[in-house]
Amino acid sequence: MLERTDWAHLIPHAGGMCLLDTVLAWDATHIHAISDSHADEAHPLRSPQGLHAVHLSEYGAQAMAVHGALAARARGDEGVRQGRLVSLRDVMLAVTYVDARGGCLDVHAEQLFADEGGAQYAFRVVQAGRELASGRAAVIYVAG
Repeated sequence: MLERTDWAHLIPHAGGMCLLDTVLAWDATHIHAISDSHADEAHPLRSPQGLHAVHLSEYGAQAMAVHGALAARARGDEGVRQGRLVSLRDVMLAVTYVDARGGCLDVHAEQLFADEGGAQYAFRVVQAGRELASGRAAVIYVAG
């Protein structure tokens, strides 16, 4: 288990936009993180109605960033790698808004492809055993 203080400095997301709390497990191709940020009234993506489920794609993208950063650190690279989300595909949303009282979000991402230019992952976000969102995302890395 890795707390935010162990990896937050490795990703470009900061402050309220660092949406994940803890990495429960990770390996060469998978990451499982959790978050309670969806329940925060001050959430930067939250509207008066709540957190729209489309924003769960950002949770998936951040899991990708954390996974990539942890993998880079394991290879000896501690620098923050800037990336741009360039594609979301096959996104499925089971709800319109995330239940703020429904418990923590389990965020899973699986690396499908990665090289020096970018990566593609499948992601899914689960709350209390119910899959709320899933899809695939691609990122390209930008020279720093």
